Amino acid sequence: MEKEIKNWLDSAKYDIETAEHMFNTGRYIYTIFMCHLALEKALKAKVEEVTGKTPPKTHNLRYLLQLAKLEPDEKVFEFISKLSDASIVTRYPEDFEELQKAYNEQAAKRYLKEAKEAFGWITQLLTQ
Repeated sequence: MEKEIKNWLDSAKYDIETAEHMFNTGRYIYTIFMCHLALEKALKAKVEEVTGKTPPKTHNLRYLLQLAKLEPDEKVFEFISKLSDASIVTRYPEDFEELQKAYNEQAAKRYLKEAKEAFGWITQLLTQ
């Protein structure tokens, strides 16, 4: 595996572990934020592998799926789309109290579970 791709992947693994730690300490908004960041970096690893170029500086997971030439099943695509949209409100909250209600323990637990599944799917497709 090329150094740049390994760097993206190592950083993505660190971020998915951080998401778990954020969940375990009750930092649910950051759980979701770190899930997004982990998938973003995993997708950027795949983009770099497919294109041979540094991925663009974007947070849009749907766009990164397209650049990586990945076609997830409907369930994974819907989750990645939902996570991509959630990233905007977790980065730039208009109403923090409402954000905390929306991204409570139950929501964060679902996001983390699905993010780990999507993460596994993406990383499995990387050439080892």
